Amino acid sequence: MEQEEQILCAILDAGETLLVSGAEVARVEDTIRRMALAYGFVRTDVLSITASMIVTAWTARGATLTQTRRIVARSTDLRRIEAVNALSRAVCAAPPPLAVLRERIDSIRHMPEEGRWQLPLAYLLVSGSFAVFFGGTARDGLAAMLCSMLLYAIGRAGARIRLQPLVLTVVGAAAMCFAAVITVWLGIGQALDKIVIGNIMLLIPGIALLTSLRDMIVGDTISGLLGAFEALLRALAIAAGCALVLLQMGGAA
Repeated sequence: MEQEEQILCAILDAGETLLVSGAEVARVEDTIRRMALAYGFVRTDVLSITASMIVTAWTARGATLTQTRRIVARSTDLRRIEAVNALSRAVCAAPPPLAVLRERIDSIRHMPEEGRWQLPLAYLLVSGSFAVFFGGTARDGLAAMLCSMLLYAIGRAGARIRLQPLVLTVVGAAAMCFAAVITVWLGIGQALDKIVIGNIMLLIPGIALLTSLRDMIVGDTISGLLGAFEALLRALAIAAGCALVLLQMGGAA
């Protein structure tokens, strides 16, 4: 029984890794079912929403095992999703021993960041490009790129101290708007609204919204609604953070 409980716990680790990395609920539940079947469980019922996972599995001996997980925070990490998918396919083809399974799952969960320069470069390119795309000048694009580096630094610091996502969004949006106002006052940028828009595009939870819509389309209505509401709250947090600064500093100065 203890061996089977440990196997189920390891499978839940894989499912949790998918969920916290931004995978859709249908993928999480299907992965857990397939891996459990590969390890000899005759039936596995999975209930997963954005905040928790509940799994009940029946063994060939008739024993029933139930485990739950509380999901505190989610992000988007396609590398981890891809790695868990590959692990799931390998398990279904030939289930490895429990120790090997745990080792592979732990390596995915603690996967080191690759190309740390790529994310800040993406911040620079996205913010500057959108500022110009929406009608700004090259100077506005440069100002937006400078503000995006502050946004990136705040995001990294907030993730390190595990700041609540909505609070982090408000703080990041407010700091970014304040920096945008400063760049206009210093003469680096010209159109405050274009600079702000370029950086807001970095904060919009587009992937989370699309994932929630997909969940609703495939029938996971509760998870889809929770994800959509969370994305809406993120959008309101962006607006609140920007308004907090722009209203106090006279808007588009």
